[in-house]
Order: sequence, then C-alpha cells, then structure tokens
Amino acid sequence: MIFLANILQPIEDAAESVLQFFHDDVGLSWGTSIIALTIVVRTILIPLTYKQIKGMRALQALQPQIKQIQEKYKNDRQRMQQEMMRFYQENKVNPLASCLPLILQLPIFFALFQLLRGSSFEQDVESSGGEGWFFVNSVVENPQGAETVILMLLFAGSMALSMLVTMRSSPSTMGNQQYILLGGFALVGVFFVPSFPAGLSLYWITTNFWTVLQAYAAAKLIPAPAVTTPEEVAAAKPPPKPPKKRKKRR
Repeated sequence: MIFLANILQPIEDAAESVLQFFHDDVGLSWGTSIIALTIVVRTILIPLTYKQIKGMRALQALQPQIKQIQEKYKNDRQRMQQEMMRFYQENKVNPLASCLPLILQLPIFFALFQLLRGSSFEQDVESSGGEGWFFVNSVVENPQGAETVILMLLFAGSMALSMLVTMRSSPSTMGNQQYILLGGFALVGVFFVPSFPAGLSLYWITTNFWTVLQAYAAAKLIPAPAVTTPEEVAAAKPPPKPPKKRKKRR
C-alpha cells in the first residue's frame, strides 16, 4: 500500500491543486469542484477517447467479417483466435483499445480516494464548513440517510445508462449476457456508495454522465467507416481474362 501511495502521490498532489483552484480561486463548493475536476480529467483524455471510439467504430463496421471467421472456425477455438488476431492486424484494429481510457482513470480515482481520506484535506474541507453539493453534506465523509439513497440511485442509474449506451454503440457478441453484466455494474453502487466518501460517488456519477453525452456526440461526429464485405470485394474484381488462343502450326 505504501508503494502504491508513493506512485499515486504526484496525481494526488495534482488533483488537490485543481480542487484548491476551483474552490479558492473560482469560488465553487468542494462538491462542485470535484465535478469540475472530473470534467478536466475527461477533457484531457479526449484524444485517447477519440482513438478509442474510432477503434470501436472500425470493429462495428468489421462485424460481418468477424462473424464469418467465428462461424467458420467455431469448432476450433485455437484456430479461431489465430485467425481473429491476423484479421485485426490486417485491418489495423486493436480490440483492447476501448479499455485504455478506463484504465487511465483508475489511478486518478485511487489518488482522489487517498486525498479525500487524508487528514490535511479533511481539515481544509471542515474549516470551510464542509461545503458539499446540494444534498451532499461533505465530500470527505461517507453519506448518511437520505443522502446515501439519492447517491445510490444516481450511481446505479448513471452506471446502467452509460453501460447501455456503450454496449449499443460498440460491437458485441455477448447477447443477453451483456445485460446481466450491466445489471451487475449497476448493483455495485449498493456496496460502493455507503462505504466511501461522497466525493468519490460524485466523481464516478459525473464520469458516467460524461460517457453518455460523449456517446451521443460520437454518434454524430464519428460515424462508422465504410468497410467493404468479402462479397463486395469479390464483385468488384474484374472478370478473369480469357485464355490466349494458341496459334496453329502450319
């Protein structure tokens, strides 16, 4: 834990500086400052998110060929994986690229957790009277009573909505399993919200709503690329040249 804390310390210091700026210089409450911090983080990640969405769009356009490969080698899992990797390389698509923005957010999330649990930051918040956000009394304390219920509903609802939008905008072969996964993520809020500082819930709820708005913007601004199917490629090929006639010997 000490090793992890040392790694996250620069991120924690940067997050504290941003929060202090929004609170002390801009005049926002601590809760609203956390929301502003989330927007800053997601804005910084826009270039990576753009690449992620383009990769998802490319996968979406390549789904007919992917399904053909899966159907052709459905009885040979190892061969299917080999063919899928070759297919991804030929089309310059990385199926794991969509995970990168989420992975990059995790260190920020853990650094924010450390910050909200730190005695120094707690004193800063308490000295200013807590200053939460609407129904949130204090960002450094665990929610209580009705505050917990509202945060749980917002967390579960925003998580389910963001997952649903992401699943509909990205290719998936999971079928009904994806909706089971969606429900599982939404239920995380039942255990997450009461056990952590309210500021962490505000951060993740804001992230979820950003994801929803981002998906709608991407649908307008980044359409799926047109990728020809194998049938269209075959149809576009010129007919084979007729064989040359041999000259008769006299």
